[in-house]
Amino acid sequence: MNDEGIVVGIDGSDEAEAAALWAADEASLRGTGLRLLHARQPWPDSVSRVTVRETDSWAEELLTSTAAGLRERHPGLSVSTRIATTGPVPALVEAAEAGALLVLGSRALSGTAGYLVGSVGLAVAGVVERPVVLVRAGGDVTPEGSVVVGIDARQPADAVLAFSFEEAARRRVGLTAVYAQQLPFYVWGPAMVPDLRLSVQPEIERTLEDTLDPWRAKYPEVATTASVVIGSAGLELVRAASGGGLVVVGRRTRRSAMGAHIGSVAHAVLHHSRAPVALVPHD
Repeated sequence: MNDEGIVVGIDGSDEAEAAALWAADEASLRGTGLRLLHARQPWPDSVSRVTVRETDSWAEELLTSTAAGLRERHPGLSVSTRIATTGPVPALVEAAEAGALLVLGSRALSGTAGYLVGSVGLAVAGVVERPVVLVRAGGDVTPEGSVVVGIDARQPADAVLAFSFEEAARRRVGLTAVYAQQLPFYVWGPAMVPDLRLSVQPEIERTLEDTLDPWRAKYPEVATTASVVIGSAGLELVRAASGGGLVVVGRRTRRSAMGAHIGSVAHAVLHHSRAPVALVPHD
């Protein structure tokens, strides 16, 4: 598969079905192919061949029927299927690196098995160097909704903004860039909060506008709004994304001594957002 395609994990869950529908819509918008991937753990020698054949047959039927439904939804869409036996995490990571985008189902950090935001989904999203989109079953998937991106105007954000503006332009929707200023712990009295907001917010707004100006020039068709808010970045992003079509959050590619992770803001957005969430790696 070339690096222009979209990969979606399929495991038979409602969340994976929602992810496949979102991925097919996205592939159609991009004019690229779509690969459906079912990945399982290698079977131990103690498992009977009959069990292996039955399980693989179920997976093949699942992939075939899902592909047929997506082709019916998007005539002309190129859909390929694959069963991997190297385990969900390594198979999904390998497939993601060969494509342009990985799409997974999400149960909002439920911790259940499958390609969901649990051990597998977080492990994959924390290490791949491609964007990962997580989609909930029954979530607020509104293609006509705006793209909402959370950025820190004081940090490099080119990769995150490039992804966000491309998505907004592709969908012909607006974009809202949100910067959340967390109040320091030593601010106790509510009377102090307005003073702090007045002193900090204008400078951040100017920096945010300066950050967005080159992207507005590159994508003049995208109506762009800048928003500086006081509070938790994750919760403010979720609030801003209510009714939106996609929430975009950056994820640093640097790994700590404890291994890769997606960050506290991304965790909060994944836990609370009903809209699809895109995690975009950046330096």
